Amino acid sequence: MSPALEVLVFLGTLLYAYVEALVKLLLPAKRKTVRGELVLVTGAARGLGRATALEFARRQSRLVLWDVEAHGLKETAAECEGLGATVHTFVVDCSKRAEIYSAAEKVKKDIGDISILVNNAGVIAAADLLSTQDHQVEKTFEVNILAHIWTTRAFLPTMMNNNYGHIVTVASAAGHLVTPFMVVYCSSKFAAVGFHKALTDELTSLGKDGIKTTCLCPVFINTGFVKNPSMRLGKILEVDEVVKALMEGIVTNQKMVFVPSNQRFALLLERLLPERALNYLKKLTDVKFDAVVGHRSNQ
Repeated sequence: MSPALEVLVFLGTLLYAYVEALVKLLLPAKRKTVRGELVLVTGAARGLGRATALEFARRQSRLVLWDVEAHGLKETAAECEGLGATVHTFVVDCSKRAEIYSAAEKVKKDIGDISILVNNAGVIAAADLLSTQDHQVEKTFEVNILAHIWTTRAFLPTMMNNNYGHIVTVASAAGHLVTPFMVVYCSSKFAAVGFHKALTDELTSLGKDGIKTTCLCPVFINTGFVKNPSMRLGKILEVDEVVKALMEGIVTNQKMVFVPSNQRFALLLERLLPERALNYLKKLTDVKFDAVVGHRSNQ
């Protein structure tokens, strides 16, 4: 094909893509049911993980719940069972690859094939880079990204064989837009967003269009995960509104879910505005939270 013809084909594809996007925007999204699906949620003992498990229970999914905290995990399971769900719990430290693989084998052998995987477990050490301990750096990456890779590697083969499933990556707005005193956390969440995008592209290249992917990117949530967050522009989210957006993203097969949705505009501004204007906008936003600053690490 000649270069001129290739340019014409590209322009035609671009026009078609815009029309397709407009039609999708105007028409109601096609929705799927999660009833009866076997759903695994990591980090299910509290916060967003617990709320997500409860929402799947309301929708009559079967649940496999993982967390390192046994007591909170038991409480989540009891609430889900109260909603009529079948629940299996595993105490798993998602910072340890061996525990993830061992628990995954037990799930596959004793319960069945996971069809929806929600990689939610996460940790944070809110501190400037030099105040962050080495073990905190390692733990952040072990839980926030490596665990996503290990769980996906454990359950993806069956999804690939069936060309069916859904992999959810719980990332963060910090995977797109940076915040001071969260260098390590932001780095891990950028990695999680990159993992989601690369996995999505790879599944497309392999022709596995039956395996869907969704990445959740919220701003601060009122769960205690980050201590005393505040913003002059915008608001701190409640967990219920984040779960509502996540579930909508899952049942309509959205690839990227921003909460609030105006983050897309913030990303556009970051690409368009000069550095001085961006810095002024950050001052106006005035993001604050409790963090360790100026206490230098002894490694």
